[in-house]
Amino acid sequence: MNLEVLGRWLLFLGAGIALMGGLLWLVGRFFPQGGEFPGTIRIQGAGFTCVIPLLASILLSLLLTVILNVIARWMK
Repeated sequence: MNLEVLGRWLLFLGAGIALMGGLLWLVGRFFPQGGEFPGTIRIQGAGFTCVIPLLASILLSLLLTVILNVIARWMK
């Protein structure tokens, strides 16, 4: 593998990790109760709790799709 290509991938990986860290920091500041968005289903029973974050999963999927599409178009 070419060192230039490896360097570019490492740069994108680092930028992606920094972006996700900033996003998690913002979510923690605006939603201090653990980032539970509306649309989170919580099922509690005797001795267990099941949390299904539907809206958060959809938002994360959309965000990652946009980011990966931008990176893929830029790499062409």
